[in-house]
Amino acid sequence: MGLGILEDTKLQHVPGTVRFGERNTQQDDVVIEGPDLKYDRSGSHAIILVPQPSDNPNDPLNWPLWKRDLILLTLSLLAVIASTLSPILAANTFTLSLYFHRTFTDMALLTGWHLLAVGIAGFIFVPSARVWGKRHCYIIGTVVLIFSSAWGGASGTNYKSLLGARIFQGIGLAPFEALVNASVGDLYFVHQRGKRMALTNLALFGGAFFTPVLVGKITDTIGWEWTFYFVAIFSAAFLPVVLLFVPETAFRRDSKLNTDIATTDDGGFRGHELTSTNLENRTTATSKEPISHSQNGSSDEHRLHTTPPPPISHSRLKPTLKVRLSPFNGRKADEPYWKLLLRPFPLFFHPSILWACLIQGTLIGWTVMIGIVLAAIVIAPPLFFSEVETGYLYAGAFIGALVGFAIAGISADWIAVRCTRWNGGIYEPEFRMWLVLPQLVLGCAGLYGFGITSDKTGKYGWIWPDFFFGMEVAGMVVGAVASALYIVDAHRDIAVEAFTCLIVFKNIFSFGLTWSAYDWLIETGIRKPFIAVASVQVAICCLTIPMYIFGKKNRSFFARHDIFKTLGLR
Repeated sequence: MGLGILEDTKLQHVPGTVRFGERNTQQDDVVIEGPDLKYDRSGSHAIILVPQPSDNPNDPLNWPLWKRDLILLTLSLLAVIASTLSPILAANTFTLSLYFHRTFTDMALLTGWHLLAVGIAGFIFVPSARVWGKRHCYIIGTVVLIFSSAWGGASGTNYKSLLGARIFQGIGLAPFEALVNASVGDLYFVHQRGKRMALTNLALFGGAFFTPVLVGKITDTIGWEWTFYFVAIFSAAFLPVVLLFVPETAFRRDSKLNTDIATTDDGGFRGHELTSTNLENRTTATSKEPISHSQNGSSDEHRLHTTPPPPISHSRLKPTLKVRLSPFNGRKADEPYWKLLLRPFPLFFHPSILWACLIQGTLIGWTVMIGIVLAAIVIAPPLFFSEVETGYLYAGAFIGALVGFAIAGISADWIAVRCTRWNGGIYEPEFRMWLVLPQLVLGCAGLYGFGITSDKTGKYGWIWPDFFFGMEVAGMVVGAVASALYIVDAHRDIAVEAFTCLIVFKNIFSFGLTWSAYDWLIETGIRKPFIAVASVQVAICCLTIPMYIFGKKNRSFFARHDIFKTLGLR
């Protein structure tokens, strides 16, 4: 049992479990496993690269780190712009209800139908990304964001027109919600993913919470229509950036190089163990085994050659400009589109995926619930806030998102590396689940505190509800990072379909809350519902304990019993 995780006896190697080169605690020597493996020597001890990059320069894992980071930064900035659309009406609920002569629930449903469109569109984009890659999805999403946001701003007093624009805005947002996290798995090795995954989740959530801060002021100054026009303008500005600087990140790599999802110890994964001393002896004994720079362009990542590398064929040459600019550059999967379209449905019965949906999706739903009622709480007596002041309240949520990003960014990889050392150099994806602890503390305390203090704003004022809102958002971001990292590390072969499940679950769940939450709180008050949902969230966080203990056995079971093959979807 490694750090409380039950071992599996069925498979030689359980997908997701990987062995990194690790410093020997007694001899203080670097242990390198497998003389044919590539590894990262940038730190104080060597780390085997997982997955192993190919010899193809078109493999994203072989690109310089600065290039990969530039791609992810571009996608993250676009995700910020796209994600602003979900809460863009939060500060304007009261103003728009008067403008359109509609109820608060009707205004909430402008967000609800938008979120439902995100979930449904995710089903369409994800299998398309599996077959033809992710680049065309990002391009289409950006184009849809441009015209739908311009449409929303030009809707005038036509509620149905604005509703239609909101639905298309959800379609434009879907590729970024569903695929940006999966792109982290395309671009980075396991030990590089933690901070980057925290960044993408901050982009998806942090930008969304800062939006109402600006929207209230924009609405008060130049009109609510410009909140949509600005999204259209910024999206249009990023379209050429996506076309020129975001190449295809999906890559068909030889299966033996995917050491994190293999079920056997082939490909030198557990090859001969060499200390730094006998490694030096080997490399000086023969000229066929020099240590040289790897082809990823970083001087910190090296490869140990035992045989001369094969010559690069014409198919491995860098693509032409025309090919790089094309939305498509070949199939990435052999399965038919319709099979990939149906794949996410059975994954809702996969314990790991269901756990991730609950850890991430429910807390996001409770956040949407807070956003629905916040305007009604502070506009009413005794606070009598304006829409500008209501928007400023979201500064607390934005600060909470930054806190969550800091916690996840600092601790995600640190915890994984520390646990791996304690576990004798063997990494288990379940180590990512330790991040649920800050979610439990921050997220659940935030829900309890918000329900108690917002129920009596005359006693507690606006500061304490805003403070607890920020705590809840911090917990939400950490939980989102934890679940996303676990999916990528434990089930990278089905990560895209798994992220589809996450996006569908959280958006349908949030849609249901927009449909009924406001009326529910009017009938029962604020305190009781939030005490209830906070208690539910505590129970959901506690599900992490059995998932952590039995996670490796679960991974082994589904590696041996292919759910897709059983259902004829592979």
